[in-house]
Amino acid sequence: MTRSSLFPQRRRRAWPLVLLCVIVVLLAAVVLAGWLMLRASLPQLDGTHDAPLSAPVTIGRDALGVPTVQGRTRADVAYATGFIHAQDRFFQMDLLRRVAAGELSALIGPPALPIDRRDRPLRFREHAQAALAALPAADRQLLERYAAGVNDGLRSLRARPFEYWVLRAQPVAWRPEDTLLVVYAMYFDLQYDQVTRVLSRAALREHASGDLLAFLLPATSHWDAPLDSANPAAPNPASPALPAEPTQPALPSVPDTRPPWLHAVQSASDSEPQITGLLAGVPGFSHGPAGAFDSMVGSNGFAVDGAHSAHGGALVAGDMHLGLSLPNIWYRMSLVYPAPDGGTRRITGVTLPGAPLIVAGSNGHIAWAFTNSYGRFVDLIELQRDPADPLRYRVPGGAWEKAQVIHERLDIKGGASVDLPVVQTRWGPQLVVGAHAYALRWVAQDPQAVNTNLVRLEDITTVADALHTAQTFGLPTQNFTVADARGHIGWTLAGPVPRFSDADVSAAASSADAGAAPLSLPYSSATYVGWQGYLPPSAYPMRIDPPTGRIWTANNRLLPLPELAHIGDAGTDLGARATQIRDDLLALPHATERDMLSVQTDDRAFWIEFWRRVALDALDARAISGHPQRAEFRRLVETWDGRADTRAVGYRLVRAFYFSLYDAWFGPLDKQMNTLAPQLGYRAANSRYEATMEMLADRRAWIPDGFADWRAFMLERIDRSIAQLPPGTKLEEARWGDRNRSTIAHPFARLLPAWLPWARASLSTPRDPLPGDINMPRVQGPAFGASERFAVSPGHEEDGIFEMPGGESGNPMSPYFIAGHETWVHGDVAPFLPGAAVHTLTLEANPSAGAR
Repeated sequence: MTRSSLFPQRRRRAWPLVLLCVIVVLLAAVVLAGWLMLRASLPQLDGTHDAPLSAPVTIGRDALGVPTVQGRTRADVAYATGFIHAQDRFFQMDLLRRVAAGELSALIGPPALPIDRRDRPLRFREHAQAALAALPAADRQLLERYAAGVNDGLRSLRARPFEYWVLRAQPVAWRPEDTLLVVYAMYFDLQYDQVTRVLSRAALREHASGDLLAFLLPATSHWDAPLDSANPAAPNPASPALPAEPTQPALPSVPDTRPPWLHAVQSASDSEPQITGLLAGVPGFSHGPAGAFDSMVGSNGFAVDGAHSAHGGALVAGDMHLGLSLPNIWYRMSLVYPAPDGGTRRITGVTLPGAPLIVAGSNGHIAWAFTNSYGRFVDLIELQRDPADPLRYRVPGGAWEKAQVIHERLDIKGGASVDLPVVQTRWGPQLVVGAHAYALRWVAQDPQAVNTNLVRLEDITTVADALHTAQTFGLPTQNFTVADARGHIGWTLAGPVPRFSDADVSAAASSADAGAAPLSLPYSSATYVGWQGYLPPSAYPMRIDPPTGRIWTANNRLLPLPELAHIGDAGTDLGARATQIRDDLLALPHATERDMLSVQTDDRAFWIEFWRRVALDALDARAISGHPQRAEFRRLVETWDGRADTRAVGYRLVRAFYFSLYDAWFGPLDKQMNTLAPQLGYRAANSRYEATMEMLADRRAWIPDGFADWRAFMLERIDRSIAQLPPGTKLEEARWGDRNRSTIAHPFARLLPAWLPWARASLSTPRDPLPGDINMPRVQGPAFGASERFAVSPGHEEDGIFEMPGGESGNPMSPYFIAGHETWVHGDVAPFLPGAAVHTLTLEANPSAGAR
């Protein structure tokens, strides 16, 4: 063989190596390009930047990246706030305004079309434009200066935020009205679930009526902890009958009627249904499977007056429970500017990127916190349509009225635009569910829904003034808890509250007196009256310096039933969380900021003690004889210390048993309700389903077909709970923390393939085991829980505490992407005030800079 004949063979052998080298080089080039792009989109931290300001503004960032913005005027501070929001969080801001306006598909593409179809019919961009025009001139100027700062900050990045490179899109400039769209996005997150609740109750009525329906929808439970409950009983979690208030009506007894759906049992499930998908955890994307978060609603906000604190100053603590993603919904800041009296105004707390305001925090004279309220803010009106013309519907008085059809164009990235016909009734847009057509009447559609009155808190010094101001806020109606530097505390509702007809109020009060919840069913278009405007501030419920010296709110029922009838109850929390917070506070004669944090991170699982007793009663000597798994189950549950910490095996086992009982009693019902719409279910219909289940277990009722007696039913559920553990998991190794691991991540982490775990990890927090769960102060799921925790006494901010998941930056290359996150994971103490500046950027006043 000649030498030349060997060359082709050698070349063939070299090709795989050459190809491998080319692939490696290409991958290295892609990684390098991505690294350079991420680096180029980092914010400017030091130096100077010319801006159209009246005077220089300094932006000092501490070791966690938390900025302190100091300027000569409030308008200049708003400009600087917009500048740093855009540099750190513009993509998050963009998502918020787009979800509210129903314009997400233009950025994301076809996967976002269902969200736009839901949201565009509300036409919130038009509402935002009208609301902006109606603002006082000073407030409008604040939003205009903020928008100018946002656009300057965005332009000043050396490269657009990395999300736009991935989406192959260009960011769109911020407009003043977009700040109001951010408020509308929170309406979706905090109130739109009321639509699901009403529809679920309508579906439930088709499967249950009379005494059975009344039993399934109780108005109260023994867990209730209203603010006016006098001399609350000492906590006794083993008892299923704790009195919440002296006038609480008797609860409905278990009816003799056997549910028609109670046939074969369902499989045990060790978890709530979870919301999944690209935008999980992002505000405005709360729609998902029924029950996804209905046991994890809301937030905690509580206060202690000066007489019951260690230093004589009143204390406020707040932790708002929301879906968690990276970056976190909140952005920490401290705003500093001159006060009219010649002093210095310093407001510290959390902002919502997209708005130039401190949402919750302290101004040195007052400190405030929010929790979501669950009044009646949504009505569904079933349209009695004309069979000959589906656009015609009956209205009160018997006349016909014709709906208007408005055509909205949905722009789709990478595709043709879609025409969306919106059927508009006198009350709002039409929703079609199965064979039913409803008009949506929602507070969010009225002019009172949005304003910027929250900024007024920056000037206020007393509890009384803060409460009166909060009653004028335009935001999703909240429980507002406040303390002042004089030691006073107070509570009221902040946001619009509808004024209902006397007939509606009487009907709600009568239902509550009978122990049944107001049905909250769809109304008929032929008779619907609705609300008659809105309550004036003088008619709002309010409490100042209650006799106990404490205030607690946890999305629970706070008012006596007659007073609540004027507000409505559209899904207040069970109350176990509020009861535990109340009892924790009453056990603190002289509270400190650290004590308040301890209440926030309390993971004692009192709510499940009843179910531990039920399981142990079933596991008698005869039940465990010859059944080593049952015997081990009993040992682990019996020796469990009662906490839902990461090491808790007993908690995980009892929880699995509890949800297996829910599946047996209500799983078939949920499947039937799901046939009408995927989001419907019994948990969505009844936020107090835990109390209903307690009554069933207490009376050993509703034994499904196929079981000889109650004992056989319980043992089968325990066996199912054991069987559903992951394969190969020993009972003694079934720790709660292994089940409840963090999945907090940037939305784009879900786009990455599983074979790139390092890339996913770069967009995620560590997979830490997390303590806490439903129905306790430390509400915690893998991607749901406290979006921040703070405890502060106004005037003593230097002793305050603050922590939050994630970090300040939305850029994974930033050292501030998850800076401080582990403090939140472990519930450690970190200062409320930003630390000393390690970076300082000065925005120099240059009026001509605005012409760029």
